[in-house]
Amino acid sequence: MHTITKYLILGTIALLPFLHSNAQTKPTLTVEKIMQDPALWIGTSPSDIYWSDDSKRVYFQWNPEKASRDSLYVVQTNSKKVTKVSAAERQRLFTPGGAYTQNRNNRVYERGGDIFLVDLKSGKLSQVTKTVERESSPAFTFDEQEVTYFKDGNLYAWSVGNGQIRQLTDFRKGRKPADPNLIKDKQEAFLREQQVELLKIIQKREEERKQQRLAQKEAARNRPKEIYIEDKTVDNVILSPDERFITYRLVSRPANSKIAQVPNYVTASGYTEDIPTRTKVGAVQATYELGLYDTKLDTTYLVYFKGLSGIQEKPDFLRENQKRSDTAWTSAETRKIMMFGPYYSPDGKKAVLVARSHDNKDRWIMNFDPTTRAIKTIDRQHDEAWINGYGPGEIGWMPDNETIWFLSEESGYAHLYNVNVATGQKKALTSGTFEVLSIYQSKDKKYWYLTTNQVHPGEQHFYRIPLKGGRMEQITKMTGAHEVTMSPDEKTLAIRYSYSNKPWELYMMDNKPGAKPVQITKSTTPEFSAYPWREPEVITYKAADGADVHARIYKPENASGNGPAVIFVHGAGYLQNAHKWWSTYFREYMFHNLLVDKGYTVLDIDYRGSKGYGRDWRTGIYRHMGGKDLSDHVDGAKMLVDKYKVDPKRIGIYGGSYGGFITLMAMFTQPDVFAAGAALRSVTDWSHYNHGYTSNILNEPQEDSLAYARSSPIYYAEGLKGALLMCHGMVDTNVHFQDIVRLSQRLIELGKENWELAVYPVEDHGFVEPSSWTDEYKRILKLFETNLNKTDPK
Repeated sequence: MHTITKYLILGTIALLPFLHSNAQTKPTLTVEKIMQDPALWIGTSPSDIYWSDDSKRVYFQWNPEKASRDSLYVVQTNSKKVTKVSAAERQRLFTPGGAYTQNRNNRVYERGGDIFLVDLKSGKLSQVTKTVERESSPAFTFDEQEVTYFKDGNLYAWSVGNGQIRQLTDFRKGRKPADPNLIKDKQEAFLREQQVELLKIIQKREEERKQQRLAQKEAARNRPKEIYIEDKTVDNVILSPDERFITYRLVSRPANSKIAQVPNYVTASGYTEDIPTRTKVGAVQATYELGLYDTKLDTTYLVYFKGLSGIQEKPDFLRENQKRSDTAWTSAETRKIMMFGPYYSPDGKKAVLVARSHDNKDRWIMNFDPTTRAIKTIDRQHDEAWINGYGPGEIGWMPDNETIWFLSEESGYAHLYNVNVATGQKKALTSGTFEVLSIYQSKDKKYWYLTTNQVHPGEQHFYRIPLKGGRMEQITKMTGAHEVTMSPDEKTLAIRYSYSNKPWELYMMDNKPGAKPVQITKSTTPEFSAYPWREPEVITYKAADGADVHARIYKPENASGNGPAVIFVHGAGYLQNAHKWWSTYFREYMFHNLLVDKGYTVLDIDYRGSKGYGRDWRTGIYRHMGGKDLSDHVDGAKMLVDKYKVDPKRIGIYGGSYGGFITLMAMFTQPDVFAAGAALRSVTDWSHYNHGYTSNILNEPQEDSLAYARSSPIYYAEGLKGALLMCHGMVDTNVHFQDIVRLSQRLIELGKENWELAVYPVEDHGFVEPSSWTDEYKRILKLFETNLNKTDPK
């Protein structure tokens, strides 16, 4: 036998006992282990990624040393070498962000409340402001001869050439003072005229005052007009490219709105301290007006929007309510709107505005002429449920100065469109049963760069398409999700990538299809990596109404049937969790692995209302939360029984926030389906939640009380049969502790006994302390082990 071969065989034989031992000693998961500080036990993924201006380096926050806080690291584009940035080097670095000139030779940014200008070719840094006040939001003027910024709510401009500063707006609180020279009383006017006619000294002094006023007026010609805003606030101040017009948004906030107070019991002072939080849904909201300052005419105006199509239409639910009450329907008053923009064309000659109705059922895009203040609708998107939020950067101009682009759910999915502002001719640049998640126009104006879920609703990939539309080229290929940060020269991608059982890591690759990504960081600890974390299978099943429901399933290795199961309900309402990347619910993911080790089958559903599946799925809960979103879970439980042979009497359910709400609805209205449930930080009555989220889905409680009654668990508490655990932080400023207190009182009055409430005195909505997480999940595990993981549950 060859000597080398002999030693290889002997070495393999020697390793066999170790390999066998390893296979038999998979690390045991415990609640204490998985709920400890994630930075110490899992590791810290890279975050806050940004490029150097010269595209040679990528900076990011990271913590491979398990320190008390993350530190700044840098990777060189060419060598891929990673080093920690020293404190001295950090002080020398330019702050990321800000605004560039068109040729990207100069950039302005804010740091520490001051404005800085950097020449990117020479590396020269100039400090624009150095004051105790905060200056913010720097930008270049259209001709790039000045840098604008905000201070104390007003707009200023700093000359790049000579450093001179001029104030462009002068917004002032309160009412405009009366003119002391304006006399309204006739008797006073008569006496004044008489004095001027009779007495030369009065004539002399009046003439002197007149000349003084003229001199003051002449001196003030280069100063901005005083604009008195009374008790309003100003935001969204925008200078037109020709610098003649300044538009601004006037915000009127309701006076004496009642703010809910959350008592904080564990304080340094030893006294209970109240935390002011928010109003409740249906409270009077802020109203908005669009103001315009014409610097040439030294005059201010308001822009009116009464001509918008449909702005006086009454929503369908109000018509239905009136039909039921036999009252005649009359034309509604003009609906309140919030406006955004204007957005000016690249040549500075055209502008568009965006407006959204307060009830969020309409979004208008319109031409805007600042000279005449005229508006004309280009596109209206209407939804009797609610319009998708899309987020910032949802609209812009094409390089032809004639066409704008925007995102719309017109087809039922969020896609990219363009429309000619003169003719109204519209074109869909992307289409299909997938969502455009983010969008970026290349600097050379040849391509769009998109992130979409075209491959699968549970994957996110980076694409490019020609600017005028065409074939989409997929650039990223690894199964999972990609968060892409492109280099300033657009040649290289810094990518945060993750897979179902692999936390986020930093990769780099060339910006072209087929390029190979190179992994830069390895963040997980050896202890975490020692456990064989499962890759949950992403499946679909049919709901009772025929819809395809996406879900993740975790299955025991040697399931013999008739075992227990747990359904997890993700929170946040409009969120996605049945996907192929590392979940924001990473603690729950680890807990599901623990449950599977104990013989449970676990199902994690993207129920009706979840993100990533188009408009109809998103709005499937309109006017009835706890309707199709809950029936999707009931159908999931049936699927577990039919397909995976789960014992129908041993199914539990749990979740937090919206997941806690669904858990309560499940335990109260489907008691024969779910034997046990854990409702965490739950909404129990939607009329006590915030306005922005709730009014979209259920309208306002004073206008649509039926939607609130059928959607709120507190109305169904008498249906509880199974074992219920409720957990809530006492300083929850999102879903207030009051929510669970009211439900507890209802359960007491109903004489229910099979429930318990665990309170966490120092926790807000998202728990922070590992001890709180551990206590909560030990209780959840005990609930399931006691009520589900036995042969014949009573």
